[in-house]
Amino acid sequence: MSNKASVLPKARIVIISGPSGCGKTTLHKALLISPLLKGRLVKSISATTRSKRPGERQGKDYLFLSTEVFEERIKKGYFLEWERVFDNYYGTPKKQALNLLKKGINVLLCIDVKGARTVAQEFPKALKVFIKAPSMKVLESRLKARGSESKESLELRLKVARRELKEAKYYDHVIINADLNKALGMLQQIVCHELGID
Repeated sequence: MSNKASVLPKARIVIISGPSGCGKTTLHKALLISPLLKGRLVKSISATTRSKRPGERQGKDYLFLSTEVFEERIKKGYFLEWERVFDNYYGTPKKQALNLLKKGINVLLCIDVKGARTVAQEFPKALKVFIKAPSMKVLESRLKARGSESKESLELRLKVARRELKEAKYYDHVIINADLNKALGMLQQIVCHELGID
């Protein structure tokens, strides 16, 4: 019996993707606590080998794993999808996401375009939303404002962003995040409509 067959048809995967600096992390966190979606849309906690950023908590923001442990779990088929991004691994644990879907709970994945493609192949009814900045210039200034990027890292992220933007056409919806509140309103409206929540 496949994973798909055992999932309740009402529960869906919602995928949010977009380049570094587009605001997808801020938007998805706000989406999860919005009154209409709280408890009806649950984030699947991703695993990563990158270092913790200030304020991040193990098991709450990410499952922080060593490279050795992550690679071992890849071999064991632990992930629904996984990618190596900017010298670090990122992945979606399969069991947690499937358990939520089986309970009829919609699952939110904040993942990159490659991961989104992998998940959409297994779950064709997944809702895919792409977030982008108004321009590459704005994206660059947002990344610089983080203060955590070296010149080389910034250039790499911008190069990857240009590649990721070409994937936007394969998503169900594209939101330009020029104003955070407006972008959140649009995202909430799209997700509620698609999930039949009013």
